[in-house]
Amino acid sequence: MPEMLAFVTDLSTANRAVLVALVAVAAHLLVRLVRYLANHFMTANFSVHWTKTRSVASLTISTVIFVVYFSAFGFILQEFGVSLTAYLASASILGLAIGFGSQGIVQDVVTGLTVIFSDLFHVGDMVEISGQSGIVTSLGMRFTVLRNPFGAEVYIPNRTITNVIVYPRGYIRCLADVVLSSDDETMQRMTDAVRNIVSGTIDQFPGILRDQPELEEVQVTHAGKRFLRIKFRIWPGRGAPIETTFKQDVVQALKEIDDSFADWKVSINYEVQRRTPTSSRRRRNNKA
Repeated sequence: MPEMLAFVTDLSTANRAVLVALVAVAAHLLVRLVRYLANHFMTANFSVHWTKTRSVASLTISTVIFVVYFSAFGFILQEFGVSLTAYLASASILGLAIGFGSQGIVQDVVTGLTVIFSDLFHVGDMVEISGQSGIVTSLGMRFTVLRNPFGAEVYIPNRTITNVIVYPRGYIRCLADVVLSSDDETMQRMTDAVRNIVSGTIDQFPGILRDQPELEEVQVTHAGKRFLRIKFRIWPGRGAPIETTFKQDVVQALKEIDDSFADWKVSINYEVQRRTPTSSRRRRNNKA
């Protein structure tokens, strides 16, 4: 290093100016190369699901770019007679001032790193953050991006992440139980009517259902009561149309078959189905 500094000092003014220009160009080209390699890595198929690795790599790349520019700028200033010690001291004071003025950005980065390393949630998970529900499409240093039921992207600053609800299965299970008649013929007519109503729910509730509804076979309780269960997979907080419109349609259709049919014979319940260890391992293997 001393020999290099002595070599630079012995150069003429014109040669030193050329050297400064070469350093500036080399620093810029190095940053361009780092960004190109970073973009190639981020878009590679093998890294699409590596959320933690991609996020840490993004922070590392930003740090490398800053160090390259910072070092090149310090070298150039030194050639103009500015002391390297004074440059570092000024940079420290400026960095402290910027830090006080950009506390929100620092909080975003710290919270983002906390989420990444604590495995709080991952890309592809169904979550509810700050009152917003959706599927995580991106987890960065500053923003967490969700895709909501309407297909819109919601950008949530990481510093606002407080309470997080994770839905392990990617949906909420909504169960609609319909009590049927004890008469076999009437029961069959009721079952057919419910099936016709369920078949139209996908078109009727496009922003509510996550998948096709499922109809189970007619079940019998210990008391001998017959009922038909419909399973809906819905977005969080989107069950109101099933509680109102769907239930009213079923009650009205079944009253036309049986005058004694009452509203209480259609009950709506919810459950968050837990992911089993086997399905959890399968999900991780698919991501890998």
